[in-house]
Amino acid sequence: MAAGVQAGIATAAARAAHWPWWVQVGGLYVAARFVSACIFMAAALHQGVNPWFPATPDYWSFVNIWDARWYGEVLLNGYPDVLPTDGAGNVQENAWAFYALFPLLGRVVAGVTGLHPAFSLTLIAMVCGLGAALVIYRLFRHKASHQSALWGTAFVSTFPVSPVLQVPYAESLNLLLLAAALLLVVTRRYLWALPVVILMCLSRPTGVPFAAMAGLLFLCRGWQYHSASRGLARGQTPDPAGGLTHTGVMPSGAPAGGAPHTGAQLWSLAGLTAVSGLGALMWPGIAWAVTGDIRAYTKTETVWRGHDLVPFKPWFDTGILLFGPVLGVLAPFVFAALFTLLLMSRPVRALGTELQLWCACYMGYLLLFLHPQTSTFRMMLPLFPLALAAALISRSRAYRGTVVVMFVLLQIVWIVWLWAWAPLPGGGDYPP
Repeated sequence: MAAGVQAGIATAAARAAHWPWWVQVGGLYVAARFVSACIFMAAALHQGVNPWFPATPDYWSFVNIWDARWYGEVLLNGYPDVLPTDGAGNVQENAWAFYALFPLLGRVVAGVTGLHPAFSLTLIAMVCGLGAALVIYRLFRHKASHQSALWGTAFVSTFPVSPVLQVPYAESLNLLLLAAALLLVVTRRYLWALPVVILMCLSRPTGVPFAAMAGLLFLCRGWQYHSASRGLARGQTPDPAGGLTHTGVMPSGAPAGGAPHTGAQLWSLAGLTAVSGLGALMWPGIAWAVTGDIRAYTKTETVWRGHDLVPFKPWFDTGILLFGPVLGVLAPFVFAALFTLLLMSRPVRALGTELQLWCACYMGYLLLFLHPQTSTFRMMLPLFPLALAAALISRSRAYRGTVVVMFVLLQIVWIVWLWAWAPLPGGGDYPP
């Protein structure tokens, strides 16, 4: 009987391999979200007393908690004109910590369809998650074979925090826009990326690392352009594979990922860098314009961490809390060194300069500004290109299948430990 089941699975897999790529990716993503939904529903059965609803809630109530309530608040009531403060003048939690694009789309969908705001936000999150999976596959396909790109997309779809892609959070919208922007950068369509990046900067705070990535990429491609120009001046001829040849030898300055940029492409990349930088400042600027406080956004954002924004310091504070006064100080340096080694590994180098730079800049951004806590796991989602690197480690189906199974098991841990509410002895709970 077991042999018959295996044969049936093999036959179904062989048939699915002939489906169009978008059907394969869409089916894979929908299946992943169904598994996550089952985990949510099972966890909801054990949900006790909590700040939002009675015990043992239904699925829709269970996924509309935590930050989902803040997005619903923005959808219904917008943003405050004056920052709320306590008696001592300290800024309190408020909606300015949550970017506007996601709740604005929710308001449009709710107005057009008549759906309840919570349902409209959930619908947008689910559709954007599916769109993100399709775009991620197309991005991965530029770097790997169909099978590896599909497995990489499967890793993203089943990642331990991937359930957040089907709840009313802005992660799925931001992931869609980020993947689209990176795809346009990889294919050198920099001007097309401009509106995508602007929207991305209004969905979640990914504008700063994207601007840093674009700037470093401009410097890299500018150097290659300069090297190629000098080679032409010495009488060398362009090589179709990228770079210049003279007696068939690839010069040291030739790019590995294709022909050098043209002057027009460099100017377009410079424009993208400038727009990305301005886009990163757009939401703090809007908060300033509305409230009259130049630090409205940063004051609001730091309310949740309980102290002012001091670059790098929270990582050392957390390290000392977890590992003691000596090892805790060393922990951030060890983490940064290990991540650097990861970026230099063969599978990550196979991603290409653009995706390597994005991962480096985003992690640098987290080290600079993030307060590490349980929400940090969710903040790692924009590092999704590393999923393709993980798929490229081995072509073994056993290895790749084991990764997916482990990710699904870790989804159970994430939902039960962080999404479900279980009050701590001192009050509150760890945020997802």
